[in-house]
Amino acid sequence: MKTLVKWFMRGTEFVAAMMMAAMFLTFVLQIAVRYSAKLEWLAKAVPFLEPSRYGWTLEFCLALWVWIVFWGAAFVVRERDHVTFDIIYGHVSPKTRRWFAIIGGTAVCAGLLWSVEPTWSKFFILRLKKTATLNNLLGDWVRMRDIYSIYILFLIVVAMRYGWRAISAFRHGADIDQPGHDGVAKP
Repeated sequence: MKTLVKWFMRGTEFVAAMMMAAMFLTFVLQIAVRYSAKLEWLAKAVPFLEPSRYGWTLEFCLALWVWIVFWGAAFVVRERDHVTFDIIYGHVSPKTRRWFAIIGGTAVCAGLLWSVEPTWSKFFILRLKKTATLNNLLGDWVRMRDIYSIYILFLIVVAMRYGWRAISAFRHGADIDQPGHDGVAKP
């Protein structure tokens, strides 16, 4: 099971890296087209470099950015790497920290799961809206709902992570995933 989780984590990191690589290469393409546009003879000689063909690059980079942010927050960023306000948390007893983790994890899990349905209801109208320029690249089937659907996945995955955090804190205490902990669950 541990190996499967490790492979899954590596896979999600690979997907994030590929999205970043695609965004970077698209950015490089934008720069190349922008500066080659000043050379009118080049666009005539090489029709592939005609600047009017590359309007999709901006929208593609923006869509990738949205996916990278939510994918990374859901799958790649570890619990201990998140920004936390733990001034009080660090100064209370382990038993109190356990309850903080249980209550906090349960609250975040419940809040995110509660927001899935209203969010999806708001996304319903986005199934009708097409992207402005991505149909040149991906075809006419891409809708705005498809681009923003990563947010629903984010809500579900982060809710599951915090739910698991609450369960883990209940079973083993809140300090098991904190820096400096030896990783061994204490009874």
